[in-house]
Amino acid sequence: MAKTQTWLYRAFALSVTATLITACGGATTTPTPAGSGPASTGPAATVDTSAAKKGGTIYVLTQAKVWNQVDPQRIYTGEDLAFFGGTIMRGLTAYKFSPDAAEGTSLVPDMATDLGKATDGGKTWAFTLRDGVTWQDGTDVTCADIKYGVSRTFADNVINQGPTYASVYLDIPTVQGFAKKKDGSVKPTSALAFYGPLKYNKNLKIFSDEALTKPIPNDPSTYDKAVTCDGKTITFHLNKPIADFNYTVTLGFGAVREKDDTGETYGTVAPFTISNGPYKVESYTTGNGGKMVLVRNENWKPESDPYRKAYPDKWEVDFGVDPKVLDQRIMASAGNDATAIQYGQIQPENLGVIFTDPDNTTAKYKGRAISGFDPYSRYYWINVNKVPNVKIRQAMAVALDRAAIRLNIGGAFAGAFADGLVKPNIGGDYKATGLWTDFFGKPVPDGGDPELAKKLINESGVPAPKLVFNFADTPVNQKTAAIVIASLGKAGITVTPAPLEPGKYYSIVFDPAASGDFGTGGWGADWPNASTVLPPLLTQAGGWDLSQLDDPAVNAAIEAGLTELDRTKQMAKWQEINKSAAENMYTIPTFFGLSQTIGGTKVGPLYRWAAYGSWPYGEMYVTK
Repeated sequence: MAKTQTWLYRAFALSVTATLITACGGATTTPTPAGSGPASTGPAATVDTSAAKKGGTIYVLTQAKVWNQVDPQRIYTGEDLAFFGGTIMRGLTAYKFSPDAAEGTSLVPDMATDLGKATDGGKTWAFTLRDGVTWQDGTDVTCADIKYGVSRTFADNVINQGPTYASVYLDIPTVQGFAKKKDGSVKPTSALAFYGPLKYNKNLKIFSDEALTKPIPNDPSTYDKAVTCDGKTITFHLNKPIADFNYTVTLGFGAVREKDDTGETYGTVAPFTISNGPYKVESYTTGNGGKMVLVRNENWKPESDPYRKAYPDKWEVDFGVDPKVLDQRIMASAGNDATAIQYGQIQPENLGVIFTDPDNTTAKYKGRAISGFDPYSRYYWINVNKVPNVKIRQAMAVALDRAAIRLNIGGAFAGAFADGLVKPNIGGDYKATGLWTDFFGKPVPDGGDPELAKKLINESGVPAPKLVFNFADTPVNQKTAAIVIASLGKAGITVTPAPLEPGKYYSIVFDPAASGDFGTGGWGADWPNASTVLPPLLTQAGGWDLSQLDDPAVNAAIEAGLTELDRTKQMAKWQEINKSAAENMYTIPTFFGLSQTIGGTKVGPLYRWAAYGSWPYGEMYVTK
């Protein structure tokens, strides 16, 4: 798309999600449906908490130098959602803690007294707050705080990179305006009548190269009608029936007090005053050797929060740990590292030491190393404005040595070869696309087919391109980039690497002026429906369209899928869109991921929480 992530006056549309996967350099998020893929190695569905106790410190070791976001409207990576959701940020609803995939993606009330009451055929949803929910200074979390927090989503000139379900689903009318391009031409544009708190509405633009010729009024009254407060009850009025809106409110619907809101810097400078959970931020420093330290929130009331166990006295997140050193420290599990957990993934060279195969650990690491299907599909996004020729995009795909890339990131431990954006463990929305077996008239080898790629380039009518490749700068990704450069080079495609700091990857690739021609990505469904996969990744309104796609036919097909109430018919629509997207190579599908991670000998419970593909932070403890 010609638009940046900060475009404000958007046309009405769809949905969003994401999490940083350093092994593939991608972004991704959430739940894996029941009965999908191999079970994670480790404990059974019933968790033994007999060793749990109050007290101690859990250390979180990460190679990242900074949190991607610490803002309830901007957090959109699975592990981040899990960590902050288990410690300092509460939602109206939450996912149940359980190692069972079905239970682990089921909802429980959190700040709300129940899972919400739907009326008007699912177009109106009401949630009533529990008694005793407070901020860290002891004042009540109010309906107005939630309403204000949700309103920030609309100010995506400032509050961006996060989920946009609120601005997609709430019943906010659109109005017409006009945009003037740099070449002097003027075109009409459709805009939401409300676009965020008035404090954010300075120097607004629609697109990176377009400005409004006549300002569109920011009408807060339209938001006030869409989100209403009546005492402790907040009601959301939607523009269409959303049967699972109580899942939606787990993303971007957190509370923020207006007096605390510092806009883009909210959640970046300690000490924070933003906690309404069992912990609060004592200190936060970034970079190599930086730390975030969480201590107990003395004004948190356990009786108001049956969801979080709040066992540890302290959490310490240690930034900038070399990933190879990180593995060795937790494997040895000595001193403080005995109560440490890994934020990230086990390095490929250690997988054979810790596991006998992707489903089983060696005896030494039994019970503390986890392997299993994660929620994510990996892919390479391609900017379709910079690489507009579909034959060139297809040539890139068939030239790619996916086998060597998989071997570099862990071989069979990395996952299965992907044939589209929708992952098989999502259920009936998946159907094999035939991309690598049938579409090109013959099977495409996992190691790539440079001769077929050359043929496609010849058919394209344009020269072999010179491309810039973005990836998160990690040791594993550096090796992957070398494979990408070499395999595409065999087809005559020149690739220049453009590595980016992992914590800043998405802030750069979302800006078309700063990003390369293609790069690494990944995605997982927010819940088991491809409505949380295809709309985010293939439409501009979806919010995570790194391919910059704005195709009217794709937009119409996705809108038809979103509004289809017959689930069987909706499945067929998602299958068709997924197949078409693969064939048009808006992205290059790579892997349906497995992932592996490890914890120390004195921390529990250790299992893969399907809700976010993460540790179950809200019920973790230091053992006796």
